[in-house]
Amino acid sequence: MVYGDSMDAARIVGYFKGKSILVTGSTGFLGKILVEKILRVQPDANKLYLLVRGTDASSAQQRVQQEVIDSELFGLPREKHGADGFQQFIQDKVVALSGDIIHENLGLEAPMLKDLAEEIDVIVNIAATTNFYGRYDVSLDVNVMGVKHLCHFAKQCPRLKMLMQVSTAYVCSDREGLILEKPIEPGESLREGTYLDVDAELRLVREAKKELVMMNSSSDGDARKTAERKAMKELGLQRARHFGWSNTYVFTKAIGEMLLGQLRGDMPVVVMRPSIITSVRADPLPGWMQGTRTIDTLIIGYAKQNLSCFLGDLSVVVDVVPGDMVANAMMAAMVEHSEEKGAAAVPVYHATSSLRNPATYSVLYEAGRRHFYENPRVGKNGEIVPTREMCFFTTIARFHLYMLLTFKLPLEILHLVNLLLCGLFSRLYNDLNRKYKFVMHLVDVYGPFAFFNGCFDDMNLERLRLKMAMKTPEDHMFNFDPKTIDWDDYFTKIHIPGVLKYLCK
Repeated sequence: MVYGDSMDAARIVGYFKGKSILVTGSTGFLGKILVEKILRVQPDANKLYLLVRGTDASSAQQRVQQEVIDSELFGLPREKHGADGFQQFIQDKVVALSGDIIHENLGLEAPMLKDLAEEIDVIVNIAATTNFYGRYDVSLDVNVMGVKHLCHFAKQCPRLKMLMQVSTAYVCSDREGLILEKPIEPGESLREGTYLDVDAELRLVREAKKELVMMNSSSDGDARKTAERKAMKELGLQRARHFGWSNTYVFTKAIGEMLLGQLRGDMPVVVMRPSIITSVRADPLPGWMQGTRTIDTLIIGYAKQNLSCFLGDLSVVVDVVPGDMVANAMMAAMVEHSEEKGAAAVPVYHATSSLRNPATYSVLYEAGRRHFYENPRVGKNGEIVPTREMCFFTTIARFHLYMLLTFKLPLEILHLVNLLLCGLFSRLYNDLNRKYKFVMHLVDVYGPFAFFNGCFDDMNLERLRLKMAMKTPEDHMFNFDPKTIDWDDYFTKIHIPGVLKYLCK
């Protein structure tokens, strides 16, 4: 990996001056943070082209306005330019494109595609489907074919200086020990004796869908859709586990990285792998967040007292990184590797915290418990919601015994009583059953994270951090050093209040 001159705010800000940047996934959490940051620190960027799904140009523009620009996150540039000036600034700098990376040519008409290719300097691909157990065909379309289509477009851009692919640190799946920042090689699988062929997986999906059509030809439309959705979800999980990945999301993101390495040619490419992205820590709006993530679901469940127990080890490290730090790392890495053609290997960065500044689940739990004791929740009836202790189980056997005694047996008894007494306790039954299903769903989806024993090496990002001058206040606006985070302070004063403000409504 090649490293250039020292890095500071002036160099990063200067890099984006006059640049035309194509961003996918701009309506998502990380996408918004990046778009806002570029517009705020470098108002002289030429254009930001935001590719969003829409029926036409007007609907795409409306989506960008409502879902991105009108966000509370854009308060600082809105304040700087004034209401009217801000809107004019956005009209001058932001272009909404109606398209989708799942389509060839990004779903754009040929004349528009040609004009766009002539102008683009930087491409940032943040678009992804993050459903752990989503449909295999949909996950392949977005997380794999989307990468292919962007690579083909990038090769048509004569001015291209950088293609950044945002992946996830969990492409490693459930590996233990130190996980290195290295690219995924063609055919690489996590299960010994298997070879991952991207084209074979795409053919498998096409053939499976044809078989489903034939098998369900006599069913009505809704039944066919339901059967296809179920089959595609099952196929995704089956294929992921066959090759050693834990779920469809991380599996297809790994395939996307693999395909990028195969298709890049001599393009300047960088892969950024964040771990669990959490709320903005400092810049521009502490606590701001969008979309419920792994630990946030647990926080919300605890806040609403729907979560009395969980299957997990409090001593395990929860690898989280604030969204603004990820965006800062992305911008620095783009500058570092701009126009770096023909690199021997794709530069990979782990935007993670487990190696430099690990935080355990116990730190998160204690911060949450203390926060809710000091700031108790108020229920709909105006009464204070009591904060109860949670039970944590480190073995599946003890967890299932607890669930049996606390939920399953009482539910069976209530069911019989309701049959005898004409549903007298149906409300109590429904409430208990809802809590039972909520806990089981969280354990099914997020339980593996609570036992994850890998540690993400971030030596590449550390080298980049060491180059950051950090001499001026402006330099600190691009901080991505996890060692500067006081986790107890961050969880208690920033993240948990942010979850309650923006997600727990």
